[in-house]
Amino acid sequence: MKEINVAVTGGAGQIAYSLLPRLVSGETFGKGVKVNLRLIEIPQVVEKLEGTIMELIDCGFDETGNLLATADIEEGVKDADWVLLVGSIPRGIVIDGKKIEERSDLLRINGGIFTDQGEAIGRLAKSDCKILVVGNPANTNALIGMTKAQNTGQQWFAMTALDANRAKAQLAIKAGKDISEVTNMVIWGNHSPTMYPDPYNALIAGQSAADVINDENWIENEYLPLVQQRGKAVIDARGASSAASAANAAIDTVKSIESKTPEGDWFSAAVASDGSYGIPEGIIFGYPLRSDGNGNVEIVQGVELNEFAKSKIEVTTQELKEEKEAVKDLL
Repeated sequence: MKEINVAVTGGAGQIAYSLLPRLVSGETFGKGVKVNLRLIEIPQVVEKLEGTIMELIDCGFDETGNLLATADIEEGVKDADWVLLVGSIPRGIVIDGKKIEERSDLLRINGGIFTDQGEAIGRLAKSDCKILVVGNPANTNALIGMTKAQNTGQQWFAMTALDANRAKAQLAIKAGKDISEVTNMVIWGNHSPTMYPDPYNALIAGQSAADVINDENWIENEYLPLVQQRGKAVIDARGASSAASAANAAIDTVKSIESKTPEGDWFSAAVASDGSYGIPEGIIFGYPLRSDGNGNVEIVQGVELNEFAKSKIEVTTQELKEEKEAVKDLL
């Protein structure tokens, strides 16, 4: 049986609890692929992972391989084919008596974490390893990690699939259609409230979602804020950030990268800009992507953007440039 090594940081967290069984069940990497799972946590909570490992064993999946719990990032990522960087310091946590609320504070605190993780991944993970950053601020965390890895054969992604799934769901609800009819959704830019979920290039049963809905006021004044602020709405409603939906989005992203993209469609994730669509190089930017199913992912070219879209993309681009400037000493 083929084997694959997958490392997951934040292994004792809520997202990981929903994520891990789906990694070793055969769903994500396919039936007949044994998944060796390395769960990485901070020393204070690494013991909790033993219970998680017991549960994974008790699921009885044929594809479950070796299971390891560790507080050592180097042990966790050694020879990894995939690394899912789920763990990060969340907004609202109290550190040294200060409640962390500002995005700028998150950038500084998490930046230090992703510096060490990136260096270890670049040096010890496989040369063609794929890395998905889930922990926020995901785009700039990915930029820091990728920069420190200094391994051009490895591919770094920041997750925007959660935003894309939210965006597709809201379009389907508004149009009175099944979500399975919504395709070609892309989140341009940052995984933040400046993101641009594109309703003009998204399709509902093959037709522009914006044309199907035919309500510009709703798109500009209700739909965009609804998607952009959905994460906050979840926190307000359940008293905690998205977990099950975030885990689902991570699985969706891995599967999209591992599988050939259907003809005419694309998926959403953030990658290092190569200058496409006028976005400056040197930032991790959300694009429409396509995979050939053999490990090669490319930015889809030729997507038409109207003036409204361009104005929104400029805003999210500027935010990413400012985030990069805020952590320039870490790059």
